[in-house]
Amino acid sequence: MSTLISIFPFYWMFVIGSNTTNAVNKFPPAVLPGANFKENAMQVFDRIDFFRALFNSFTISTTVTISVLFFCALAGFAFAKLQFKGRDAAFVLLLATMMVPPQLSLIPNFMIVSSLGWVDTLQAVIVPGMVTAFGVFWMRQYISTSVPFDLVEAARIDGCSNFRTFWSIILPTVKPGLATLGIFTFMGTWNDFLWPLVVLKDRSMHTIQIALRTLNDVYYTDYSMILAGTFMATIPILIVFLIFNKQFISGITEGAVKN
Repeated sequence: MSTLISIFPFYWMFVIGSNTTNAVNKFPPAVLPGANFKENAMQVFDRIDFFRALFNSFTISTTVTISVLFFCALAGFAFAKLQFKGRDAAFVLLLATMMVPPQLSLIPNFMIVSSLGWVDTLQAVIVPGMVTAFGVFWMRQYISTSVPFDLVEAARIDGCSNFRTFWSIILPTVKPGLATLGIFTFMGTWNDFLWPLVVLKDRSMHTIQIALRTLNDVYYTDYSMILAGTFMATIPILIVFLIFNKQFISGITEGAVKN
């Protein structure tokens, strides 16, 4: 039953996207897929540069996800297993930043990006998201519970540097946690709308979310066309989730059952 409830929004999206808006507005509404999906999809392709926007979103989401996994895991390792002055205070300060609404940093971030000449470039979206406080917190907690100090000490006795310990010991051990953070990061970046809307004005630089927003007309909204585009834009997220599904579940349930 829970699986059906989870799948229903995607099914309903496809139903609307494969019918006409008139059929959707009828009562009772259409509940079975229609024969207009191809026609609605072609309208989407005519109105926006769909595949260019899809490529931009994929480039941004992939780059941000890889960066977050590396830097957050590295910082999480430092906070969890290394001893240095001010470690706990720095971690508390990091947690405090999670309480600040992201909207408050919108203007300062835009001023920085504008002064660097990055407006209408993909790095304006990529660089501010390369590391997140939640990612550092997640990896710190995961490494603390999954990697014993004895393993780190054994690596040091064998002559490993801190980075070699991180690369050869920590990363292979925390793959489920990385997969979980990776899915959250990829989905969050893919669905981000506000910040790309602020810094990406050139239509050739639009992400898929901004491009889909331009499908709305002032006096008329073709819901079938919009939902057809939204359904196609959701497919990459589903593919990523299916690829990392096993690791994602393992990361979420890690420590829930003890031997």
